[in-house]
Amino acid sequence: MPRFEERYANNDAPWDIGRPQDEIVRLAEEGQIAGSVLDVGCGTGENALYLASRGHEAWGIDYEEIAIERALKKSQDRGIPVEFLTMSALEMETLGRTFDTVIDSGLYHSFSDEEKPTFVTSLASILKPGGRYFVLCFSELETREGGPKRVTQDEIRQMFSDGWRVDSIEATHFAANLPGGEQRCAWLASLTRE
Repeated sequence: MPRFEERYANNDAPWDIGRPQDEIVRLAEEGQIAGSVLDVGCGTGENALYLASRGHEAWGIDYEEIAIERALKKSQDRGIPVEFLTMSALEMETLGRTFDTVIDSGLYHSFSDEEKPTFVTSLASILKPGGRYFVLCFSELETREGGPKRVTQDEIRQMFSDGWRVDSIEATHFAANLPGGEQRCAWLASLTRE
């Protein structure tokens, strides 16, 4: 699979759907997303912009500079203030602040097994105690070829077993721009930092 930067440059990133993910919209409408929000792996910013339009103080970070440039342009064009930064989600402690909620739409499953513990530690450094982390990731129920590594419920429970409470893991779908249909099997996990 081409590097993320190449997918953005070619305008064929399947995760860049031009709108927020349905599950993020649902969580917001149900009032589950509270206070200040960090969209980790924000891409071109649709989820963060949506949440900011609902009155949340929203930040977004992504490793790819081209994605952040596009997110900043959207923020300016739409007149919706969001703090977008180019940075690694494995080093979030350098933000020097904490958030009430963190959303993750398609980042967690992109990490290697070796990187995931570092990510969880980094995540804990910027999420307030009692704060919520919502992760939308590919599930092992997705049988079509291609895409990121699949994640099991057991992996989520094991990775977040120390200092976290797994509130729920629901079967759902990712909206994506992919051949053969735009829906891909996913888990939506809701976790609380203890």
